[in-house]
Amino acid sequence: MAFASMNPATGETVATFENINKAQIEDALASSWAAHQTLKSWSMEDRRAAMHRVADILDAEAEELGAIVTLEMGKTLKSAIAEVKKCAVGCRYYADNAADMMADEFINATSATTYKRYLPMGPIMVVMPWNYPMWQVYRFVGPALMAGNTGLLKHASNVPQCSQSVEDVVRRAGFPEGALQSLYITTGEVGDMLRDDRVRGATLTGSERAGASVASICGQEIKPTVLELGGSDAFIVMPSADLDKAVNIAVTARTQNCGQSCIAGKRFIVHADVYDAFKAKFKAGIESLVIGDPNDPETDIGPLVSEGSRDEIAKQVEAALKDGAVRVTGGEVIEGPGFFYRPGILENIQKSSNAYYEEIFGPVALLFKVNSIEEAIDLANDSPFGLGSSIFTQNKVEQDLAIDEIEAGATFVNSMTSSHPALPFGGVKRSGYGRELAAEGLRAFCNVKTVSIS
Repeated sequence: MAFASMNPATGETVATFENINKAQIEDALASSWAAHQTLKSWSMEDRRAAMHRVADILDAEAEELGAIVTLEMGKTLKSAIAEVKKCAVGCRYYADNAADMMADEFINATSATTYKRYLPMGPIMVVMPWNYPMWQVYRFVGPALMAGNTGLLKHASNVPQCSQSVEDVVRRAGFPEGALQSLYITTGEVGDMLRDDRVRGATLTGSERAGASVASICGQEIKPTVLELGGSDAFIVMPSADLDKAVNIAVTARTQNCGQSCIAGKRFIVHADVYDAFKAKFKAGIESLVIGDPNDPETDIGPLVSEGSRDEIAKQVEAALKDGAVRVTGGEVIEGPGFFYRPGILENIQKSSNAYYEEIFGPVALLFKVNSIEEAIDLANDSPFGLGSSIFTQNKVEQDLAIDEIEAGATFVNSMTSSHPALPFGGVKRSGYGRELAAEGLRAFCNVKTVSIS
């Protein structure tokens, strides 16, 4: 029983699910291909109506679906409900904009009539993580189904009910049977499915190792991939910043989803002129967070997703301290039921320490002091990752330098890195490649066909 719902707040296993067998995998592949053949013949208006029904269901059932998220991965109920509602926003965005994104683009290149046409590719393998178990999937569902593609979902093994709920919502909205299927399969079976001719590409959000595996197989099979992997985002604060605003956003950026977010601010790079003031305010903000039952509306920080995740973060922090880092506050296991960890801040991170380069996927902030914008950008880029970044400054020159020079898929000026359906999302370096969301996300799995008529 590889798939299990375990409540991170208590450590109790509440449900288990059997893996499907080879015959069921074949049925899923056949069903996904058949659904693609049906869906690609639908008009954009028919797809639009069905996607709006998906959004309507998500809004109507946000509390029930949010409760499943909280049960399986531990985020606060209020944030889980917000995640579901964000999924509805994303689905409506694609329902209303996909037709324009897929419209023929005419090009005056020759005497012939020439244009680009965007055509769906077919079934896509969808490998998703547990940290945003609804949003990660629906940001595929919206563009993919509106384009006429279908999805074969291998979700994280600890969120099986979240996974099944997506299939259920898509089916109830009226999309063809098999348009999005939740599959309880092993990692090895993902590889076998990727080699099937009916699967035309893959999208993965997860670890570097998982991304490299999927990319390797798809490379051998000559199939496109979109990978969104880890991140250790730089959060730069310069002297001209509104310090109180920067601190308030820094607390949220590091601790939202209990710090379990790829685009969370993780490395806080602060100019020496405001370093001490920022540290004092940041420490107070972190220490003011309420830790407890994720179902309690007063709770800011629930449990981490699993005992293994909590222990890995504790191990990373202890190794950093051994290497010379200094604990400003927190950063320790909370004893008792569930997988709780006290949010913390470390400073004096040594370049020789693993903590300088690796991602800490939990509520621990790393503080760095710099003396110039150039030093801040150099430190921001001294990382294997390049997903998102933030800079807080009123100085236009500093803003432009950050935008041009930080090696990341996004730079947010005077705000927290976030995702929005209308904005391309993805990274560079070991944070992956390709883009989700916006028109780029829809076209990622389209055949961009050149047409010339003389």
